[in-house]
Amino acid sequence: MSQSLQRGLALLNTLAEGPRNLDQLAEAAGVHKSTALRLLRTLESARFVNRPDAHRYRLGSALFELANCALDGIDVRAAAGAKLRELGERTGHTVHLAVREGDSAVYVDKVDSSRSVRMYSRTGARAPLHCTAVGKVLLSGMSEQDRRELVARLERPAWTEHTITGAESLLAEVDRVSVEGCAFDRGEHEDFVHCVAAGVRDPSGAVVAAVSVSVPEMLLGFDELSGWSGELRQACARISAELGWQPHG
Repeated sequence: MSQSLQRGLALLNTLAEGPRNLDQLAEAAGVHKSTALRLLRTLESARFVNRPDAHRYRLGSALFELANCALDGIDVRAAAGAKLRELGERTGHTVHLAVREGDSAVYVDKVDSSRSVRMYSRTGARAPLHCTAVGKVLLSGMSEQDRRELVARLERPAWTEHTITGAESLLAEVDRVSVEGCAFDRGEHEDFVHCVAAGVRDPSGAVVAAVSVSVPEMLLGFDELSGWSGELRQACARISAELGWQPHG
């Protein structure tokens, strides 16, 4: 990768955290301010960066256009859209669609809760695999060897006191998910949020995505949320059928 490209990407990654001034961007990219300014002007001319005022820079519209094109290119997102909305309407709670990208889950679609209390999450955001319901489902779709190798190299920080951090404990949990077809997050990522998730399969039967229903504990207890697991599995089965999966038997 060329040095200019590396520096340009460093600038974009820094701006992904929020608006920055020239000094901050030059420091983050490890370059002189004049070099940072030259790179920023190039990025600005292509609409990858813009300036809300004379002293600050932020991500530009071209990045969001590219992100939307990338998300639209994911077949499962197109197949899932209507089913996600139906599930959101039936439950009244937040619904996410996620796929695995490397060592993380990525939310590629979201249906907001109809309740006054809503969850902060966004399409395109990454989530850890070890402590989210969607992450456990995505892990369960991997071969046992690939799953073990991935879990071994994953960072598994304790987000809450309920987070499963041990490799063997996590693998045992994922084994359960692969048998039962449903995963739970009992306040493991955020201690006040519970989630239930199930998998979406492609024509070969491989788990290619996960759908979750998430709710703040103040609105619904875990036992009540788990009662939506049947509805959730049915929605995932309909999405899988849209993708061409046909269950055997």
